[in-house]
Amino acid sequence: PKLHYPIRIGEHDQTAFSFGLMWDWAGVAGEQPMRRLLEDAAQRFYRQDRNCPLAYEPSGEDFLSPCLAEADFLRRVLAPRAFASWLTRFLPQIPDGRAGVRAAQRPGGPWLVPGVVTDRADPKLAHIDGLNLSRAWMLEGIAHGLPAHDARLPALTAAAARHRDAALPAVTGEHYEGGHWLGTFAVYLTSRAGLAQ
Repeated sequence: PKLHYPIRIGEHDQTAFSFGLMWDWAGVAGEQPMRRLLEDAAQRFYRQDRNCPLAYEPSGEDFLSPCLAEADFLRRVLAPRAFASWLTRFLPQIPDGRAGVRAAQRPGGPWLVPGVVTDRADPKLAHIDGLNLSRAWMLEGIAHGLPAHDARLPALTAAAARHRDAALPAVTGEHYEGGHWLGTFAVYLTSRAGLAQ
């Protein structure tokens, strides 16, 4: 409750990512007071946000997307129609309909391509593999939070699949820098744990 501003970075301290995990835990544990606290935080920190600059991501050492993590948290808190309306204002660049599928599937396409890791032995550059994993589950989560016939679903699910396909082969023990933690992100993605509410 002391935090006056959200933390919008692509690493450990990001509040939206933490709030999403706390929300899921509170549901499993039956902690309704915690959920009410998180609903209040969502309203104060994120409900009025507009035009998140997704094109500015990723930063060179991100393992979380500030924009997608925020949307993934808000889809937990808001009802599907309210979330769809909020998402239109927050990420208006998400393609819809047939154009969305083409943009999300085209290699090197203009909308949310997976990050490129130039050195998996570098502890900061290896974060990009984690970014691809977390983007995949966040995109799936965002799609899960929308109404069933939302026109953005094809673009979101195609982009999620591209990030999943780019990231899962990197989950190996070849380098300690990613090997000691990427497996947890891969389990979170493949188990779809964040979708079970």
